[in-house]
Amino acid sequence: MIQKILSTLKIEALNPMQQAVLRAIDTRKDRDLVLLSPTGSGKTLAFLLPILSFLKPEVTGVQALILVPSRELAMQIENVFKSMGTGFKINCCYGGHDTKVERNNFLHPPAVLVGTPGRIMYHIERETFDTRMVKTLILDEFDKSLEFGFQKEMDFIIQHLPNINKRILTSATKGVEIPAFAGLVQPEEINFLQEHISPQLTLKTVRSVEQDKLTALMALLATIGNETTLVFCNHRDAVDRISEVLHKKGVIHDVYHGKLEQDERQLALVKFRNGSNQILITTDLASRGLDIPAIRHVIHYQLPNTLETYTHRNGRTARMHAEGTAYLILGAEEFIPPFIKDESVEMELPAKYSFPAPSDWATIYISAGKKDKINKIDIVGFLIQKGGLLKEELGLIEVQDFIAYVAVKRNKVSSVLDKVKGQKLKNKSVKMVLQE
Repeated sequence: MIQKILSTLKIEALNPMQQAVLRAIDTRKDRDLVLLSPTGSGKTLAFLLPILSFLKPEVTGVQALILVPSRELAMQIENVFKSMGTGFKINCCYGGHDTKVERNNFLHPPAVLVGTPGRIMYHIERETFDTRMVKTLILDEFDKSLEFGFQKEMDFIIQHLPNINKRILTSATKGVEIPAFAGLVQPEEINFLQEHISPQLTLKTVRSVEQDKLTALMALLATIGNETTLVFCNHRDAVDRISEVLHKKGVIHDVYHGKLEQDERQLALVKFRNGSNQILITTDLASRGLDIPAIRHVIHYQLPNTLETYTHRNGRTARMHAEGTAYLILGAEEFIPPFIKDESVEMELPAKYSFPAPSDWATIYISAGKKDKINKIDIVGFLIQKGGLLKEELGLIEVQDFIAYVAVKRNKVSSVLDKVKGQKLKNKSVKMVLQE
C-alpha cells in the first residue's frame, strides 16, 4: 500500500524522519507520539501514511480527526491525502468556508476530517458528526495552535472525543509545554529538529546605506530576477508599503497577511504556486504550514525578533535537498542579531538596476469547481478543444468547491479568453477572467 502511494505521489523513498515515524507507529500502535520536525521536512506525509492502518473501510463515520492552526494548512493536508489515492474520503472544515457545504459533506461522512479548532468545535456543538467514531487524533503544528490561542477550543474538542486510542502531536518547536487536556501519557518523542539544519542554505547580508531599507530591497529584488522569493516583514504596514512601491514600478507580486480576506489570501498563494508571480510580500503568517514549494530566496526585510522566527522563515527555502538563499537586509544602524550564528556573505548591490519582464505564466479564474462536478481533466480538455491551447501552454490547475484557477502562458491569455467566451464547460455556463 505505502509503495503504491509513493509511486502515485512520484516519491522515490521516504526521508529518515518519515521512516522513523512509520516504524514507531508500526511497532507501538498503542503508544502516543510527539513528532518534532521543522517546517518543510515532510511531516504531513509522515502522519498520513501510518494512520491508514487505523482506518477501517467498513466503518461509516469520522475515524481520524486532524486539528490544525490555519485554513491553508487544513486545505494542504486535504489535498495531500486526496492525491495519495487511498480510497478513503477526507473533508476539510475551516472558518470562512461555507458551513452548508460542510454540513452536506457529513451526510456521507469522511473517514478523515481535517480542520481548524474553531470550526471543528462549531460542528461538535451542533452534532453534525458522531464523535464516538473518532479513534485517532492528530494535533498538527500544535505549537502554532497554542500561539494562536486555540487552547479553549482544543480542550472542548478533545473532551468530546470519548474513544481516542491514538494521539499524534507534531511541532516545529522544541520545549512547548503540552497541556493536560491533550491527553498524552508518556508519549514517545521523535526529534528531528537538529538533524534538519540544511547545508544547502546560503546566508547573505545586504547593507542599506540609507535609514529606509526600501531602496536596498528594490535593488535586491531586481538582482534576484524571476525566481521565487518570499519577503518577510514583522508588520502588515510594512507589507502594504512595499507592495505600493512595487505597484508603482509595475512589478508583478502579491501580498499575504492576516488582515486580508480568505479568498484574497488563497488567490495570492495560488498565483505564487503556479508561477504567475514570483514575489510574495508577507508577515510571519507565511513562515509555516503553507504549500508553497521550491522557493529559492527568503528575504528578511525586517529582522526576525527570535531564533525561532528566523528558523521558520528560512525553512521555506532549501527544502528537501533543494538549494536556497536567505538575505538579511541591515539598516544603517542595524546589526545581525546575536542569536544568528550562521556564517554570512556580504552582498554588494548595483547602483543601477532594472526589473525583469513578468513571468511567462498568468492565472485565469473559472467560476465552477468540484461541487459543479468539474475536475482538472475537464478543464484541460475544455481549454485545449475550445481555447485552442497546446498542452504545454497549460500550467498548474487548482479546483476548489465552486471555483478553479488555471495557469496559462501569459502571451495566450487574451486569445484563449476570446475563444472560450460564451462556450459551456460540461454544459455549464462559466465566467473566465484573468487574475492580475
